[in-house]
Amino acid sequence: MSPSFSKNAITSIHAISTGSGEQHSEHRHGSWVPQLWWVLTSRSWIRVPILCFAIEHLDGLVLFDTGMDPAIASNPHYVDSALGRFLLNRIFRLHISPGDGLGKQLETVGLMSSDVKKVVISHLHFDHIGGIADVPQADFLISQDEWRLLSDPHPERLWILREHIELPGIQWRRIKFGPSDDPLLAPFGGCHDVMGDGSLILLPTPGHTPGSMSLLVQSAGMKPLLLVADLTYETQLLMQGKVPGTGDAQILRSTYAKVRALKAKMPDLVILASHDSKTVETLKVATTGLR
Repeated sequence: MSPSFSKNAITSIHAISTGSGEQHSEHRHGSWVPQLWWVLTSRSWIRVPILCFAIEHLDGLVLFDTGMDPAIASNPHYVDSALGRFLLNRIFRLHISPGDGLGKQLETVGLMSSDVKKVVISHLHFDHIGGIADVPQADFLISQDEWRLLSDPHPERLWILREHIELPGIQWRRIKFGPSDDPLLAPFGGCHDVMGDGSLILLPTPGHTPGSMSLLVQSAGMKPLLLVADLTYETQLLMQGKVPGTGDAQILRSTYAKVRALKAKMPDLVILASHDSKTVETLKVATTGLR
């Protein structure tokens, strides 16, 4: 672990489920077939969780992503773009009900959405920003590179739905990564200390999107965690260097190498992906020592 982190800063970490979905095998494991072809023709589906994370820190409740909005299943025009509506059910099969919203799911683990102090958004895809409206009082952190995607004339082509991101009253803070003198983190080219105590460190991990971020979580009583969101869909695939069927394959391979190098230097590091069916149980085991 980095020697600068606050040893008792984190008291609990929860994996919060906001429904589930299905994705094509080609989407998850990669394919030599052109993407549009497998989107329209593949009949191979894999059930996946849709997770975000709630971190109870001594200075306040922090979320890593906000999951999916149940309205996507009930509102036929949740996606404004006609092309997006056409493609949505061909890329994803969504299983979500009104009770799967962020606020209600936080209550299932004894937390209140009104207590959320900070929200880290790993990237702007709709299944990671769906609960923004449930925590409007929070300070939202996003990487500068990711925020720039909203300037694209049609960010919905990247499954970034501006109308569900640029909500009235939401305060966004765009993160510019600073240099690190920690030899463990320096290869990432920068980092950002979320709470100012070394317990929650943001790292740039591009590839899935240009501005994707991961969160390094360190505290006494638990193994160090790296929450990687959609950098990979399975930790095992990242360790094997197998990139998925979406994103920039070359950049993904470069980022994978950095994460594997960090794991080599921190052998007890636990890497957790947001759509990996093993994540919930792996998190429980890794945090058994938290009070």
